[in-house]
Amino acid sequence: MIVEQNMTIYTAADLKPRLMEVVMQSESPEFDLSAVSEIDGAGVQLLMLVRREAALIGRTVRFVEPHPAVLEVLGVLQLGAELEACRGSSAASTEDVQRPTA
Repeated sequence: MIVEQNMTIYTAADLKPRLMEVVMQSESPEFDLSAVSEIDGAGVQLLMLVRREAALIGRTVRFVEPHPAVLEVLGVLQLGAELEACRGSSAASTEDVQRPTA
């Protein structure tokens, strides 16, 4: 599924049932985040919720083609590897996500 809107506090409630439907209907749910040019704490929480709920039913969620804004936020929060954000079809390692320097 291509997530075609930003993932913010203003959109999270609308996105949640759509993302969860994909998780429930697909053996290998995958979300293309290339169009998500803005993500905040609510959006990150939604990604983590989707991943957790999928794991509870034995599925692994993949987040692919994240927009640079998504990578930046995940990097700041040090969640890139945990959320299995990936570039293209290969999973990103911890080093792939830019972290701010002190």
